[in-house]
Formats: sequence, structure tokens, C-alpha cells
Amino acid sequence: MPRDSALNVSVGIIAAVMVSVAAYQASTVFAPLALALFIIAIIWPLQSWLEARMPAFLALAITMTITVAVCLTFASLVVWGFGRVGQSMLADSARYQALYDNAIAWLEGHGISVAALWSEHFNFAWILGWVAQVTDRVNTTLTFWLIALVYVILGLMEVEDLHRRIETHASKETAKILLAATAATARKTRKYMEVRTLMSLATGALVFAFAWIVGLQFALEWGVIAFVLNYVPFIGSFIATVFPTLLAMAQFVSWEAVIGVFIGLNIIQFVVGSYIEPRVSGAVLAMSPSAVLFAVFFWTFLWGLFGAFIGVPIALAILTFCSYYPSSRWVADFLGGPVEGEPTQSR
Repeated sequence: MPRDSALNVSVGIIAAVMVSVAAYQASTVFAPLALALFIIAIIWPLQSWLEARMPAFLALAITMTITVAVCLTFASLVVWGFGRVGQSMLADSARYQALYDNAIAWLEGHGISVAALWSEHFNFAWILGWVAQVTDRVNTTLTFWLIALVYVILGLMEVEDLHRRIETHASKETAKILLAATAATARKTRKYMEVRTLMSLATGALVFAFAWIVGLQFALEWGVIAFVLNYVPFIGSFIATVFPTLLAMAQFVSWEAVIGVFIGLNIIQFVVGSYIEPRVSGAVLAMSPSAVLFAVFFWTFLWGLFGAFIGVPIALAILTFCSYYPSSRWVADFLGGPVEGEPTQSR
């Protein structure tokens, strides 16, 4: 019935708005939980394989050790890369100051005065406040990851029990759909990370080769930074493009060389992200580009940089579950299209 369809859509929109408000207001609760579910979906095959060969507690200990080691490795790569580059930028502070002075002189020569604005908003108090915010953010991030890891441990211990409870207490049809949608979501999440890792490796290698060919300092560091940041769609690529350009401004004399570095890095990001990645991921991760872009910026607005990282997996999960329910299958078809292996019965 058209009236029933309109009512379902209205109810769905209201529910989505309410869930979004709850996610924003209670981000300290829901964000670590979302990260934990994401990690569980990735590492569950390893946990299941180990449990079949050893006691569950030992399997859990090995799985969590590997998980923590991987997280620390990525964090160390970011700290190492930006630490090396940051030291160079501090050493070239005089050069950046000269560039800044020239830019201010050029703007004031064209009738644009920024000195008063700078002195009003970017004073010593602002610097102290910014340092305090960075320190607070580091502490918050550590707490966030600790909470998420606790969720992961508890979740891995309850996966099988939850599976049995769904089969026991839910109706046969509901249990079938719910378990199938959950398995498909986990499979897509692993596929997403597999594709993202391959594309990150390709991006890092190309950035390293490009930086080495043009003679940009810290070519290896830029390649590592591009590899890690490529896991954050759009925003990570932007950061991995801007910072090498800033270093090029201090290293190269001509603006043509700086612009060439900026264009070259953007070409790499565009070719890998817009041409190679869709062909590697194939139909399994079929999503509308507008849906991907909306997911990244929407969840960035809700949860910051972490939202940018996990926004696409959340969108994949929502579309996957929608595709398994007749009343919401139109959402998956509209934003992602039918995918191989998912239900295709007529409406």
C-alpha cells in the first residue's frame, strides 16, 4: 500500500534522526562500542580458528595480543613519520616565517589586512589553550581505546552465546535473517579492510616513489604517512597531501615545483581512490559514491576523526541489514544496488 510505504519511510527517517542524536550525545558510549564491533568482525575468524585448536581463554589471549600489536604498530608508524617531519619543519621555522611574512606583505599590499585578526585570535593564550586541548585529546584517545578493547574482549567471549540465544528466543525467520545479515556484514567489513589495506600499500608506495623521484625530503616517511592515513577516506588523503606540500614550500625555491608536488600527490590519490579501488573491491562493496562521501562527513561530524575512519563500515552495515528486510530493501538498492550473494526476491 502506498500509504503504508509512506508511513514506513516517515518512521524510518524519525528513527534515524533519533539514533543520530543519541550517537552524538552519547558518543563516549557508542563510539567505543562501534569500534569494538568493527574489530570483532575483522578478528573473529582468527579467534574461531584458534578456539577449534586450543582452550578458549588461550585463544582469546593470542587474538588480543595480535590485535593490540597491530594497533600499536600503526600508532608507532604515525608517530615516527610525523615526528621526523615535525623536527624538520621546526628546523626550517625561519624559512616558514619568511614565507609567512611575504604572504602577509602581499595581502596587505592588495588591501587585505590580517595583522589585527592574527593578534586578536592567535595570541599566547590561544597557544596555551591549543596545547591543553591536544593534551586532553591524547588522554581521551587512550581512554577511548582502552574501553573499546574491553568491549572487544567481552564481545569475543559472547559471540557463540549470542548466536545461540538468537536461535533460541527469536522466531525461525527472524533468526535466519538476523544471523545472515550479521554474517554478511562481517564478511563485507573484512573485505573492506582487505581492499583498504591493499590500496593503502599502493598509495604509500606511489607517494614514496614520487617523493623520491622529485627529490622531496623524507620520501620514506611520506610514504608511511600516506599508507596509514589512507585508512581514513578523504580526510586522510587530504592530510597526506597538504603536509608534503608544506615541506616542499621550505625545500624548493620555485612555486612551480611546489605546485607540481601538490598536483602529483593529488593525482596519486585520485587514481588509486577513484579508479583502482572501485575495480579491486568489485560488487561486494558496491556503494554509491555520494553515500560514501555522506557517511564519511556525517560520522566525522558526530565522532570526529574516528567517525571518518569507521563511517564507511557503518554505512556498509546499515545497507547490508536493509537489504535483508523486504520493507527496507529499497534503501540498499537505492544507495548501493543489489550485490552478489544477497537476497533478490521481488517486492
